[in-house]
Amino acid sequence: MARFTDRVWDETKQLRAAIDELEFLRRLGDGTLPLDVFRTYIEQDAIYLAGYAKALALLAARAPDPVTAAFWAQAAATSATVELSLHEGLLSGGTLGAAGELPAPSIACLGYVSYLIATAATEPYAVAAAAVLPCFWIYAEVGRDLAASAQGVLAADPGHPYAQWVTTYDNQDFHDEVAKARELVDAAADAASDAERDAMSTAFVTASRYELLFWDTALHPQPWPA
Repeated sequence: MARFTDRVWDETKQLRAAIDELEFLRRLGDGTLPLDVFRTYIEQDAIYLAGYAKALALLAARAPDPVTAAFWAQAAATSATVELSLHEGLLSGGTLGAAGELPAPSIACLGYVSYLIATAATEPYAVAAAAVLPCFWIYAEVGRDLAASAQGVLAADPGHPYAQWVTTYDNQDFHDEVAKARELVDAAADAASDAERDAMSTAFVTASRYELLFWDTALHPQPWPA
């Protein structure tokens, strides 16, 4: 029997291809992304990570067993401490200019965070688990290519203002975490009803769409209505 996660990964093939072709990601990897755009991305990602940690904590509280709960709780702690501290270090380290208060969340950021928190709080555990998976999985796959590109940038310019940070995208511990998250989502799908599995697929696709919007709007912002 095919794994649920294999099926939804295949269902989002065209969407993921569109992510891979984003100008933002290409220029982030080859080092040509303007520094102000990189700062915008880091600022919005810091806001996102704080919200994502809340969604993961809610998911942990609703997990079907203590071991599963511990995994999601640890992921929440990593997002809220380790990853967020890396962003705060960039924002306050002088490379990106003077540090200030984080701006308001973008339309894409607020939409994505709100969707994940609402899903984790109100939908069945299995649906919520499927919703948080794209952030793990797509980020890891994109990161592998970005890190390889950034190595070339660093070879040509060891002092590049953000290429060293990009190389951290390809981290084996993170890939191991993705594999475990997939296992838990597959287990949830195996225990779910047909209707719940359909809702899981919808949640995975919706979150994948937000992944695309989040990255793309760092370079091509969508201003809030006046």
